[in-house]
Amino acid sequence: MIFPLSIVSLLGLVCIGLLASPYPFLAPGAVLGLVGFAVLYRKPTWGLLGIAALVPFEGFFKDTSFSGSKLIGASLAVILMLQLALHQIPSERLRSNIWRYLVWFMVLYFLSLLNTDDLGMSLGHLRELSVGLILFVITLLIGRELNLDLFARLVTLAVSTTCAMAMFSAKFQDQGRAAGLLEDPNAFAMLIAFAIPMGLLLVIRSPNLLHRLFWGGCCLLLLGGMTKTESRSGLVVLALSLLIGCWHYRTQLTRIRPRHLGFAMLGAAFVIPLAIYAMPAGYMARIQSLSILSAGSKAQDESLGRRASYIVVGSQMIRENPLLGSGPGTFPLHYATTGYAKAFSANRKIGDLYRRAHNTYLEIFSELGVPAGLLFVGMLGLGLYNLIRARAAWMLRREWHQADMMTHLGVSFLSLTLFLMFLSAPNQKCVWIMLAMTSVLRLKAEQAPLTTEARA
Repeated sequence: MIFPLSIVSLLGLVCIGLLASPYPFLAPGAVLGLVGFAVLYRKPTWGLLGIAALVPFEGFFKDTSFSGSKLIGASLAVILMLQLALHQIPSERLRSNIWRYLVWFMVLYFLSLLNTDDLGMSLGHLRELSVGLILFVITLLIGRELNLDLFARLVTLAVSTTCAMAMFSAKFQDQGRAAGLLEDPNAFAMLIAFAIPMGLLLVIRSPNLLHRLFWGGCCLLLLGGMTKTESRSGLVVLALSLLIGCWHYRTQLTRIRPRHLGFAMLGAAFVIPLAIYAMPAGYMARIQSLSILSAGSKAQDESLGRRASYIVVGSQMIRENPLLGSGPGTFPLHYATTGYAKAFSANRKIGDLYRRAHNTYLEIFSELGVPAGLLFVGMLGLGLYNLIRARAAWMLRREWHQADMMTHLGVSFLSLTLFLMFLSAPNQKCVWIMLAMTSVLRLKAEQAPLTTEARA
């Protein structure tokens, strides 16, 4: 502990120096920073929980250079490097079966970067992606000590809070669609879909009626927020998540008796009309537009036509550069030169012309090439497989509590992977945290000792 004590002494001298400087009001901030650094050094998992909880509130810090999550992430990175150097954390924790895909993905990424059509855009993309990579390493190092129940509580509370803000204040809406503190309603819907399985798990595990009502209220806020986003992709992902949940709890569903159906029908008689009444008229129109099989600039649904144009442009980019793509982050550069950009631009502003693909998979295949795209898809697929194996390992050990947790986390991770088909978010923090957690949870489950009952 000698080296950390020297860090403490250094920060103490900084505080004294600030008191003697023309800016003495900065000294309390240095003291708070010292306390926070010491707390994170003892409990680094609290930092990871804080980053996950702050994801829905990133809009508060969009105009600042140092947001709360950036400060926590930078502090965690320094702390973990110190602990690795002092052998307080075993380096074996960095082992993960995800690396076999991630290393080769990054090799192809840098080759594409060297061959890019626009170096400035590619360096910006690399800077954004590096945040996810750092979180991936941090999660590998401290994920074993992460309290999963607390993780589920914080994520559910954070996202449901922003849902309440978006539902009852036009300030957190984008042209009538709830966006929370994010710029895109679909990005907000992605967080809601990620949080709903964990919220339902908290309802199921609640020890008493009061807790069940509280977490049930959070789930209602999440469902209301999803409706307010008017996200059609969110509706599809949510329906799939509920179907997977029903399949997982199919044995419990057999406990339902005929006498329970009357209460269910009575509840449905109240809930369904209320849900239809509360659903925005624009959302119903957007859902009905899914049946319209038209594309191009004259499509009856402009959003569907615009997404079709992304596929056309991305496919052309893949045909032109199938091996290394056009360079990270360069899809908007190619899209802006097409007629689609002008056709779907409302005011011909730069932001309307230079559009991203709104599909992470399409973007990676077109910008980095087919091999890198296959590695990215394989990486996410391996993450899902890890959670399936972790669930199977806990069921073999008759640890039903842990098996349920793996199911709900698996559905949350699946929601993220599905939403990547509708968003350009390769640097989404939750994706990289969960990707690292999949290998950590699998190793933890498979290394757990078999109970006597399981051996029998």
